[in-house]
Amino acid sequence: MINQISSYGLVLALVLALVACSEPQASKLQGSTMGTSYSVVITRLPEAVSEESVQQGIDSILEQVNQQMSTYRKDSELSQINQSAANLWLNTSAELFAVIQSAQLISQQTGGAFDVSVGPLVNLWGFGPPESLVTDTPSEEQIERARALVGYHYLEIKQENRQLRKPFKELYIDLSAIAKGYGVDAVASYLDSLGIEDYLVEIGGELKGKGVSQRGDYWRVAVEKPVPGQRMIQRVIEVDDFAVATSGDYRNYFEKDGVRYSHTIDPRTGRPINHTLASVSVLSDEAMLADAWATALMVLGEEEGYKLAEEKGLAAYFLYRQGEAFLSRETSAFSRLTKHSG
Repeated sequence: MINQISSYGLVLALVLALVACSEPQASKLQGSTMGTSYSVVITRLPEAVSEESVQQGIDSILEQVNQQMSTYRKDSELSQINQSAANLWLNTSAELFAVIQSAQLISQQTGGAFDVSVGPLVNLWGFGPPESLVTDTPSEEQIERARALVGYHYLEIKQENRQLRKPFKELYIDLSAIAKGYGVDAVASYLDSLGIEDYLVEIGGELKGKGVSQRGDYWRVAVEKPVPGQRMIQRVIEVDDFAVATSGDYRNYFEKDGVRYSHTIDPRTGRPINHTLASVSVLSDEAMLADAWATALMVLGEEEGYKLAEEKGLAAYFLYRQGEAFLSRETSAFSRLTKHSG
């Protein structure tokens, strides 16, 4: 699997409003992948295509993504890169290289707020694998030691032959904040290749919809109200051939001495984020980009994140705390895309 549900930058902040799932004519395929679950709803299948064959195809695609990008599989392509020695040019698959290249670009555009090498800090604060769990907040010295191992700019890329190089062995790449979105895109592309025109693909809360539901209207998904321990709808969005991803700080955190520590770590400071932003939802043509940008904007916070989202023309929906209430703010691109949504 790519990472556990508690992984950096990924919060299951979308619940599917799949009224069409109850319709017997619609096909609903489900399974497990990347430490979470997936759900694919298809309004109608082409005559020559069976549910069984589509399920097998989806499972095969997601198995490949896991084998390329998992940090939990010791023999995965990414794990082998993480275990490799320093200063070696390493060959990569086209898929893994494309995801890392996209991540690096977003890192540059956000000044390092998004960083796939943040793993040592995530583990230090106890939000990584079970063996990384901690019983106390780390010291300044521990944070600085971990920060020295973090930095997207350390990873060298040679585009012409899809190679990577690490300047030191300890550089660790974790694609948890982008790989699930990539998996959604890969499954959607597969469905397109079969001539399937109406579907909704979801992996761990990241999703992409195309065409219409069984009702004959756009797919409807709900952005959660960011309240710990509860499942309430904040807003319903009609998905018209685009992807949606959400990042938030309300599902995975710990409290110590009255202080709340979010699982979302700011790579620039080495510490959990500390601002009023509770969640960010991003709409994009690609789920991979929506996934990564949601994390990046969550790290940046309400003001800096909103400003950058407007500058980049991102369709983003911000929910932030004001006392006991939640207030929303959306970019102009988000307003245009969702003008018919409730």
